[in-house]
Amino acid sequence: MPPLPDLHVAAVALVRDRRVLMVTARGREVHYMPGGKIDPGETPAEAAAREALEEVGLALDPASLTESFTVRELAHGQGEGRHVLMHVFLAETDAAPAPAGEIDAVHWVGTADAHRCPPAGVEVLRRLAASGLID
Repeated sequence: MPPLPDLHVAAVALVRDRRVLMVTARGREVHYMPGGKIDPGETPAEAAAREALEEVGLALDPASLTESFTVRELAHGQGEGRHVLMHVFLAETDAAPAPAGEIDAVHWVGTADAHRCPPAGVEVLRRLAASGLID
C-alpha cells in the first residue's frame, strides 16, 4: 500500500508574554494551532491568514506574516501513517483573539501544556521554546 499523502496546512503562531495562542474545537479537548488546510490556489500565508480570521477573528495581512518553520509529524486523528506538513507563520497584532467558527476556546500555552497537544503542536512548542520565544 503506497504511503498516504501529507496533509498540507498552515498555522499562525501569535506569541504574547512568552505564551503562544492555541485553540480547542467544539467537542474536543486537544489544543492546536489556529490554522488549517491550504486551499487550491492559495499560498500557505494566505491560508494562515484566512484560518486566523475564521477561527479566532484576527484580520491578518498575509504579507505581514513571517514563515518561521515547517513541521512534519503524524496527523492527529487521521489514522496510521498519515502526516501533517504544517507551515508555521509568526504573526503580530494587538487585536484580541476570540473563538469563532468551530472553535470553542482560545488558550495561551507554554511548553508545560505540551501534553494537551497533538504531535505537530508539541513540535511547534519545542521549536518556539528553542528559539527563545516561549517558556
